[in-house]
Amino acid sequence: MATLFPEPSPEPHVLSVWELTSLVKGLLENAIPSVWVGGEISDIARPRSGHCYMTLKDDRAQIRAVLWRSTAARLGFDLHDGMEVVCRGRLDVYAPRGSYQLIVEQIEPKGVGALELALRQLRDKLAKEGLFDPARKRPLPRFARRIAVVTSPTGAAIHDFLQVLGRRWRGADVLVVPTRVQGDGAATEIAAAIARANSLREPVDCLVVTRGGGSVEDLWAFNEEPVVRAIAASKVPVVSAVGHEIDVTLADLAADVRALTPSEAAELVAPDADELLARLRQTQQRLLGALRSRVAGDRAHLDALARQPVLRRPYELIHDRTRWLDECEGRLSRAVRSRVKHARAECDGWAARLESLSPLAVLARGYSVTRRTDDGRIIRDAAELAPGDQVTTRFAHGEARSRVEAIDEEEL
Repeated sequence: MATLFPEPSPEPHVLSVWELTSLVKGLLENAIPSVWVGGEISDIARPRSGHCYMTLKDDRAQIRAVLWRSTAARLGFDLHDGMEVVCRGRLDVYAPRGSYQLIVEQIEPKGVGALELALRQLRDKLAKEGLFDPARKRPLPRFARRIAVVTSPTGAAIHDFLQVLGRRWRGADVLVVPTRVQGDGAATEIAAAIARANSLREPVDCLVVTRGGGSVEDLWAFNEEPVVRAIAASKVPVVSAVGHEIDVTLADLAADVRALTPSEAAELVAPDADELLARLRQTQQRLLGALRSRVAGDRAHLDALARQPVLRRPYELIHDRTRWLDECEGRLSRAVRSRVKHARAECDGWAARLESLSPLAVLARGYSVTRRTDDGRIIRDAAELAPGDQVTTRFAHGEARSRVEAIDEEEL
């Protein structure tokens, strides 16, 4: 029989917000321990703590993500808004806000590897600073006397280098500056070895940075910024010989000369002694031939000069020139006497003409010149005088002073 009043149901178990969040957190983290997620980065933030916060999104949803400082410090490339990435991480519920987020443990650019992106970004950065500029590259010395090699002392690279150098040229001293060439911390050691080679008490003529071939990861130390900057700052020319022919590192771009292999580096820093000796012998033969030709030509020229009369009978020319000078002297003396005689005759003629026109000659013929005594003015007309004027009369010989007594009117 149904009761009029049903018995009340037991009270439900009420969870606190913290308990519910913890329950969701446990279920979510246990159900999805690790996951790969692809998306676009937005709202990236880098506080002073070193952690990196961002949002991963696609065209229909988004999720918050975080890289803790230890993970962010290991990235070889920069993250930025709009970048497509692929992340591996685990889900985590952030209890204070009741939201879930992705704790990123690995992140790579979408479509390109992390190492490749890091390499591109560093290459572009250093290229803008001019570290790869061809204008700053220096030529290698023609004959290097001291060569420093920065490499592993136990690797195949130094063995190949020394073998080729010893076969080609024995006139250089090689100083090996030991360093690790791969692994964590190798870049710092290589940069320090380059600096040490530049600070030697007895300076070197050139520097070779080398190692044998390997994977991209094996060669990665030569793509790191400390090594590139150390090569660019070197005071002596640097040859980079890292890996094989197909391997191109940033160290190769910064070096003054790139060698495809350690063996080629030895060929670049030292000449081939056999080839040099052959060239010296060829030069010697050319010099001897040129000297013989020059001597033969000079001997023929001397023989031709010896056949000249001026050299066979040198005094004959002197006698001829002496005779010719004597004849010239006689002709000159006669010409001078004739010229003087003619000039004297002309002078006598001109003197006679001048004498005939001389006022003294006129006076000698009985004429005289009368001047006023007071001012010396010549009297040409009697009307210029008056009785009582004193005049001076010039004769051919001597003068006479007189006073005018009267003027003859009839002559006026």
